[in-house]
Amino acid sequence: MKWLTDTVYLLIGLSISSNSLPEADKITSLPGQPQVSFQQYAGYVTVDEKQQRALFYYFVEAETDAASKPLVLWLNGGPGCSSVGAGAFIEHGPFKPSGDILLKNDFSWNKEANMLYLESPAGVGFSYSSNQSFYDFVNDAITANDNLVFLERWFDKFPEFKNRDFFITGESYGGHYVPELARLVVQSKLNFNLKGIAIGNPLLDFNTDFNAGAEYYWSHGLISDATFESFTSVCNYSQMLRQIINTGKLSPACAAVYNQVQTEISNFIDPHDVTLDVCLSSDAAQSRKLTQLQETEKIDVCLEDETIKYLNRQDVQEALHAQLIGVSNWTICSDVVRYNRQSMEILMLPVLGYLSRSGIRILAYSGDQDSVIPLTGTRTAVDGLAEVLELNTTVPYRVWFEEKQVAGWTQVYGDVLSFATIRGAGHTVPYTQPERSLLLFSSFLGGKPLPEALTH
Repeated sequence: MKWLTDTVYLLIGLSISSNSLPEADKITSLPGQPQVSFQQYAGYVTVDEKQQRALFYYFVEAETDAASKPLVLWLNGGPGCSSVGAGAFIEHGPFKPSGDILLKNDFSWNKEANMLYLESPAGVGFSYSSNQSFYDFVNDAITANDNLVFLERWFDKFPEFKNRDFFITGESYGGHYVPELARLVVQSKLNFNLKGIAIGNPLLDFNTDFNAGAEYYWSHGLISDATFESFTSVCNYSQMLRQIINTGKLSPACAAVYNQVQTEISNFIDPHDVTLDVCLSSDAAQSRKLTQLQETEKIDVCLEDETIKYLNRQDVQEALHAQLIGVSNWTICSDVVRYNRQSMEILMLPVLGYLSRSGIRILAYSGDQDSVIPLTGTRTAVDGLAEVLELNTTVPYRVWFEEKQVAGWTQVYGDVLSFATIRGAGHTVPYTQPERSLLLFSSFLGGKPLPEALTH
């Protein structure tokens, strides 16, 4: 019956691609959302008619003065994780799921920009390919090309944004997605007004970034001296990843180190934020799912579970003009995409160098509680890039403030390259430090320096 399945996919794809007007993608209201004044859109853009490959997007206009604010594309990493689920509904979109309703996010990034969330590559979230063999051969080059086609066709749908100041942002494996797409935009000579890119806790240098985790674990007291020694001399993390990529299993020596590391860290620490409580599956055990960070701030450590439940609701999918094609459930990270892991080892620093020489502003930022891609690896990569580009330090390493508290540290090189940390944030910075991340975002868009120490 494969021919019947293919025919169904084709008809669905043709139906989607024929709805080319933005009004067809306009969201009347999401189930359970509070009343808002800004417009929302969601739907599909076909990037390959022959294979019927379509990417799903969610677009949120700026909360105020949408006509004068920039356009920002957001790409989550993984590779294979959803920008709609993670970026929009967990991190910095206008709403966050809570039970059957949506709560307003007071620190949504659409306060500062028109936000465009893209589920990429096909096979992630609601995005799909009717030719499912595509999922076996996805790599960085294919993803970047599809994302460029998406942008061209999305701007055809929304021509009023084509000449708007445009920024590409993302996190984690977005450290590949974002620079590679930006490079294609610059090389294509398309009339996109690309001003800058921002990448959070980004994968830039396979060896440096992943091996930084051992020292991070040790310096934060998560592993012993002896295990740290083994984790650096017997088998480091980049060796482990290469073995998994190439053979699907660890060598006995690496397996022994890995097991010892996991034993000492335990299963109750989230490597994406080593200070945050974890979401416990049992209702009885999950007596308190809100982690108290400060008197005024709480984090729902089960927000990912809430988001998965929300986006799997039929009424929500209908409101988003979304369909599950080839899968039975929406997942936050893809179960079907088998991403070419060799792409992970592509060094991104030459791409960032090309962008900076093209006048594209670059911000690399790091939540300082992330052990997956720690700030030390990112800082080393940025320092190295500045040296290669012969950029002088224009803002020496210093603290920056949000309200009256230290929000992190920053350093600026020339007028195109910046590095910043966000104090108390994990791998997904806006999730754990929403107010500080919004200030960082606003400063980046405006080309303004991060706030300095207050004078008393």
